[in-house]
Amino acid sequence: MSWSLNLLRPLPPCVELGGPPLSSLLWTLLILFLWYCYRVGSDPPSCRNHVGGLKSSSARSALSCSSSRCPVDPRCSAPKASPAIAMETCEEEGAESYLTPVLSHAPFPSQAAAGSRKLYVALQEYAKRYSWAGMGRIHKGLRIQARMNDRSSIQKPHLFYLPDVPSIPFYPRDAHRHDIEVLEASYPIILAEFQAVYQRGIDTKLGWIYQGPKGQAVFPLYNAGVCVVGNCRACPCTYRTLLSLRTFISSNSLGAAGFWLLGPGASLTGAYGPTNTRLRCHLGLQTPAQCELVVGGEPQCWSEGHCLLVDDSFLHTISHNGGAEVGPRVIFSVDLWHPNVAAAERQALDYIFAPEQ
Repeated sequence: MSWSLNLLRPLPPCVELGGPPLSSLLWTLLILFLWYCYRVGSDPPSCRNHVGGLKSSSARSALSCSSSRCPVDPRCSAPKASPAIAMETCEEEGAESYLTPVLSHAPFPSQAAAGSRKLYVALQEYAKRYSWAGMGRIHKGLRIQARMNDRSSIQKPHLFYLPDVPSIPFYPRDAHRHDIEVLEASYPIILAEFQAVYQRGIDTKLGWIYQGPKGQAVFPLYNAGVCVVGNCRACPCTYRTLLSLRTFISSNSLGAAGFWLLGPGASLTGAYGPTNTRLRCHLGLQTPAQCELVVGGEPQCWSEGHCLLVDDSFLHTISHNGGAEVGPRVIFSVDLWHPNVAAAERQALDYIFAPEQ
């Protein structure tokens, strides 16, 4: 059977590749595809929870959980206007993040001590003046402080506990390498200024403070965040060294710096520091071999001219078992910020624990 070539007619223009109608259709489809990609990319994370399993820190996530995860939980209701803003959401217990924004009102624990309530009011004042951003861990710490004081633990700061901070009794030098190197490089001049102060005698009229057990005295340059002007004038080079440190806590009552003296036969047993937001840096000035520091069950000894980084929120003991002939143990102690405390949290803690004038 033969076919006529007349049957092979030219295709109509609407289906010819590259013809004007088809080109317009392709451009239209491309524009629609790009618009779709834009809409998908701009959707909030809360709209993709069922697809990617992402948790949203926006208000839409908290509102959606009221109808899906906890439909009968009163905590998931819309927040009411209140001057006291709290940091708790309807997230499942154990899954909440300290970066979760403030979405609901949670009253401060009724069993909290007056001191904790005062700190909580200071946190609210700070948030009103600046922001709640990054304040989740501080808020949580103030709420659980009452439980921290009642529990038996090897780490129990008695004033303020910041949750979710990695803690070990002794920290490596890399945690504050710059400040440690500055202190160790200044060891000769710091020792010389201490000896000049020590030779004048230990007397409260000369700037010394008797603290703790018998045989323990402190010559503070900073005491509870306040510069002791007369003592700093007596040790000008040491004072300038303090100012050159990057992480020295000099603006709130959690920080201190000075010469700590422990006489022969004296000991400090079973003590906890006030907070886990700081590390104590001990620069050994005069360290007899019979002296020992035990933090969290781990023993360490000081070394002259070298620094120890200690988290004193752990249970710690200090002892000097030497005789009178070896003299006192002397260290230069400086409080530094814990490396896992964020800059926003440091600023808030400076405000909350501002020194009393």
